[in-house]
Amino acid sequence: MEVELAPLAGQIFGDLLDGRAIRRPALGGPRTDPAQEAAETVPARMGQLEVGEPDRAGSRQHRADRGFEAGGMEDLHAGVTIPSLPLGAEGFLAHLLVTGGAGYIGSHTLRALRGAGHTAVVFDDLRAGLARFVEDAPLWRHDLADPEALRGVFSTYGPFDGVVHLASSISVAESVRDPLAYYRNNVIAGLQLLGAALEHGVRAFVMSSTAAVYGHPEFQPIAESSPLAPINPYGATKAMLEQALGDLERAHGLRWMALRYFNASGADPAGGLGECHDPETHLIPVALEAAAGLRPELKLFGTDYPTRDGTCIRDYVHVSDLADAHVRGIEALLGGGPGGSYNLGTGKGLSNREVLEAVGRAVGRPVPYSEAPRRPGDPAELIADATRFRRDFGWQPRHSDLDTIVTTAWQWLQTWQATHSAL
Repeated sequence: MEVELAPLAGQIFGDLLDGRAIRRPALGGPRTDPAQEAAETVPARMGQLEVGEPDRAGSRQHRADRGFEAGGMEDLHAGVTIPSLPLGAEGFLAHLLVTGGAGYIGSHTLRALRGAGHTAVVFDDLRAGLARFVEDAPLWRHDLADPEALRGVFSTYGPFDGVVHLASSISVAESVRDPLAYYRNNVIAGLQLLGAALEHGVRAFVMSSTAAVYGHPEFQPIAESSPLAPINPYGATKAMLEQALGDLERAHGLRWMALRYFNASGADPAGGLGECHDPETHLIPVALEAAAGLRPELKLFGTDYPTRDGTCIRDYVHVSDLADAHVRGIEALLGGGPGGSYNLGTGKGLSNREVLEAVGRAVGRPVPYSEAPRRPGDPAELIADATRFRRDFGWQPRHSDLDTIVTTAWQWLQTWQATHSAL
């Protein structure tokens, strides 16, 4: 699917779910017509892929929702046989390279991929990750911008069936202060990874992208057909790599998918993984730290937006639901399913004040905060329309209600603090 970088002329009505989804001008008006809510749950085209421990029998790997035949992989929900993935050593489905697999989203994705039966090697320089997060997966600790290191991981651990690329710089503010670093890490290093992948016969590539590619969208919720108009180097670098993937598919047949996140949050309910950036800038962990007395207070940036309570509205999606989406994405590409750019979100906006209230409920005391001016470049609201990904892959966010997000993040923070206090 080609990434469209030119503005889309005045399209308000989305061709989603029989054309019934209605766009609205940002910051006002109805979000959708009632028919969209009724159409939210759509049967999966390729089966409900539940992440969990595989049940192995002999050299074949079996899962509750999938069967394997000599000629292909049978979708037990719809009775459709799709092309099989190559079964490698020990009966695993696919052998994957996961860049950034020691980071926040990367480690959750790594755990989900391995839980689904895939083998994976992690490429991470640990600037923003922790070695313990990769558990017992092989860790290739090098800089992605090092061509020799890239050749080394492919020659040592390859061949890989696919690459899941989550190694990128992600701070909007930092990208404005140091744009060259973002073009080097997110674009140049990303292109070097793509070159190595093509050279070594990789068939599928999933990348983490961002809602920042849309800039200040005119209509909410945001569909993938919305114009790409990034307003900072972070969003611009992600859009560039998406464009490169489209070009490489046309030239070389590389299957690809870009997953545009809307506010990753929460922590694995099973424990052991969570968010631990340094410095931490995301609202939920900062609010938890403030409520727990680990920082004096939280700065609430902007209380005069034209929203229901004056604060920014965002679409929060649980990191475990994002991990599940990566599993579905790479399996779809390797199994002959659709690709391209997809939004990942819940379609429901939560204000900053509502988040602070949920944090107060989880911790048992209110979040201390002071009001501060708006931050430059912060849109009043960003809400995802993830209808296409739900429809194409049967994805349903199972952990993304606000209280679950905050509760799992609070449990993780307590575990993290206890671990570090004991050191």
